[in-house]
Amino acid sequence: MAAMAKLAAMGVTAVVLSAVLRKNTPELALLLALAAGLWMLALAADGLGAAVELMKELARQAGLSEALLEPVMKTVALSILTKLTVELCRSAGEGGVAAFVETAGMVLALAAALPLVRAVAQLMGELLV
Repeated sequence: MAAMAKLAAMGVTAVVLSAVLRKNTPELALLLALAAGLWMLALAADGLGAAVELMKELARQAGLSEALLEPVMKTVALSILTKLTVELCRSAGEGGVAAFVETAGMVLALAAALPLVRAVAQLMGELLV
């Protein structure tokens, strides 16, 4: 809860400062948004680490290989990175670049998930035989 309070305070502060800076120096406003975002990601990294550990523990209990978790983790990481990059591009007024980043992120997430799809298809094939 304390981390969310820090995130909220940083977010509101960054928005207010960015609005002031955007009038005279939009480049600095963009850099401020980037710096604030990176700081907030670093603050939230502990939560992401806890989620990854829980997924590993559940996989061990279910008898699943950690290799099956890797595509899921990659896909989640790609989704987060894509979302952040798209929003940063849109904040900079580059909607076209944002659309390309979004499309490329979807393709890369799909490619990262292919080993999991292959494993599920193989498992279903074994169950049907």
